[in-house]
Amino acid sequence: MPELPEVETTLRGIAPHIKGKKIDQTLVRQAKLRWQIPAELAEILHGQTVRECTRRAKYLLIQFDTGVLIVHLGMSGSLRIWRDNAPEPSKHDHVDLVFDDGTVLRYHDPRRFGAILWLAGVAEHHDLLKNLGVEPLSDDFTPEYLLAKLQGKSRAIKLMIMDNAIVVGVGNIYANESLFQAALLPNRPAKSLNLQDCANLVAAIKQILQRAIDTGGSTLRDFVDSEGKSGYFQQEYKVYGRAGSGCLKCGGLIEKSVLGQRGTFYCPNCQK
Repeated sequence: MPELPEVETTLRGIAPHIKGKKIDQTLVRQAKLRWQIPAELAEILHGQTVRECTRRAKYLLIQFDTGVLIVHLGMSGSLRIWRDNAPEPSKHDHVDLVFDDGTVLRYHDPRRFGAILWLAGVAEHHDLLKNLGVEPLSDDFTPEYLLAKLQGKSRAIKLMIMDNAIVVGVGNIYANESLFQAALLPNRPAKSLNLQDCANLVAAIKQILQRAIDTGGSTLRDFVDSEGKSGYFQQEYKVYGRAGSGCLKCGGLIEKSVLGQRGTFYCPNCQK
């Protein structure tokens, strides 16, 4: 599933091409995604101008004067920009936003677990967004904030940093990599971390996510950016997907376990 760096990569790819432009036509070829696309969406968007493009957690927010289009890529979704040369839509090209200068924003989703929702109001009031935690790359995500959230919690630290009510967008890949960089075992009880541990972990999460964004995210099965290119951060994985391979720090074997039904990779020598 595309995680925060992949969604941020998508945002940075599409925003310059659609911000300030007016929608001429909305073509919905398949309305049955994770939730039904509103039948009146084409009518709502016709003639409206994109005022802003932002991201909240893994949701892309396309802001108009009368509301916001909320887009989630699901497991296999992608957004692609075409400029005057859009090919004929394929079987899995479900939605086109056609702008008055000929630019096309096309939503592609083979598994149809993504979503395109309309909210006539402020995005943060939507049920999917209103209870989200802080953004990991923001100034609000501090060691002190994390320590306060972990107090008295026996859950594994990996599960805590993947909890969107605490901090958003730290998915499985980047949780594994961040815990390795911070030298913390994924199954360590959250309440056992001190302020220095939290400082190391917050710094690692910020660095890992920023590096992943800088390299275009990871190639996750169907993920491509707005120009159809794959990400490259997977070439820098230190532990994720490397069970049985030598640790790049100590040479010991990377091990795998399961936490919260997700594959969990770690070095038992480097992480404590």
